[in-house]
Amino acid sequence: MTATPVQRVRAGVLDVAFERHGDPDGWPVVLLHGFPYDPRCYDRVAPIVAAAGADVVMPYLRGYGPTRFVDPATPRSGQQAALAADLRELIAALGLTTPIVAGYDWGGRAACLMAMLWPQQVRALVTVSGYHVHNIPAAASPLPPEYERRLWYTYYLHGERGRTGLDKYRREFARLLWHEWSPDWAFSDDEFSATATSFDNPDFVDVVVHSYRHRYGVVAGDPAYQGLEDVIAAQPPISVPTVVIDAGRDGLVPSVPERAVHEGHFPALLDVRMVQAGHNVPQEAPEAFADAILHAHRNS
Repeated sequence: MTATPVQRVRAGVLDVAFERHGDPDGWPVVLLHGFPYDPRCYDRVAPIVAAAGADVVMPYLRGYGPTRFVDPATPRSGQQAALAADLRELIAALGLTTPIVAGYDWGGRAACLMAMLWPQQVRALVTVSGYHVHNIPAAASPLPPEYERRLWYTYYLHGERGRTGLDKYRREFARLLWHEWSPDWAFSDDEFSATATSFDNPDFVDVVVHSYRHRYGVVAGDPAYQGLEDVIAAQPPISVPTVVIDAGRDGLVPSVPERAVHEGHFPALLDVRMVQAGHNVPQEAPEAFADAILHAHRNS
């Protein structure tokens, strides 16, 4: 995809950096990346969706790339409610009318929460791994060991040794996770390097560490988002039309392809699709990810 200039907009507590493709008057879709990735994961998704008449917005999440906090005093929170609030502010700042929101990992969580908390502002949702919402009150209950061992990076970041390690070895840390979470993806050095520059953001370490500590109740959240966290804690269903993508080769999140499991969370479920890809579905299987968005567009 031809390089697109990075634009910026003031959205809530952030100056959000984003890239835009397609027709500005087209149907809007926001594509949200995860950790540790950036909008480069959508480089082959955006042209397909834009060719179908979409206005495609690809933001850098808080703590990534050129996105910056406006006020140095703002807590560098990575909690899920903050990501949801950032997305809502971005949609408002760009004047997007009921966009489709799509993502995976952190981005999928932001998209799910946007659809949950403000369903009237979302046309449809595309989410990898389904109901990608943290149940923080239940986080103290351990998973079976075979799943707990996949979360080593989370527990590593709970301590100051982990914070120092992430800061010192940002690229090495991310590359290891890419390999573990996408065992079949033979990404090149150039592909990794194109994303890794986003980890040089001065807030990256603080936001990442807070995210992985807050979701397990290790640290408090930003009080500004407590009201949203209280709503999320009830784990309400998401009522907007939804396409779920399950990744069959995800080294982090086990796939749950049974439609009945997802229907409990998504009363307006449009489809459940199994893709033989790892954790970074849009970059590993861009045609499948784009097709899920187009399906949501045609059926919502």
